[in-house]
Amino acid sequence: MKQRKDDGGRGDLTNKQWLKLKLLLPPQKAHTGQPAHDHRRILNGILWLHRTGAPWRDIPERYGKHSTISSRFYRWRIAGIWQLLWESLMQQADAVGEIDWEVHFVDSTVVRAHQHAAGAKGGS
Repeated sequence: MKQRKDDGGRGDLTNKQWLKLKLLLPPQKAHTGQPAHDHRRILNGILWLHRTGAPWRDIPERYGKHSTISSRFYRWRIAGIWQLLWESLMQQADAVGEIDWEVHFVDSTVVRAHQHAAGAKGGS
């Protein structure tokens, strides 16, 4: 099995990107129990995973334990944090005119075609 090359953190959040996201995330310190691991480090681990397509267990150690990162990812999905982030960032970008609605859109539909639909020779 081929090991994926670590990118050295080149795709990690910049300070400017982090400042935008930081305000939208849940409080760093939990109300009870132990304080949560650093949100920025966890997000960078999730972004690394997304960039590489690697399995959770291959996340570099600098981002923390893969179990912590995956747990946070799934808890935030259930809590709607990812949707909140997406909507907030879209609103911010739209407010300053960074989105051209004639060009930018997201469509999650999938259209399946039969394997012979792409260039197969037709009948008589």
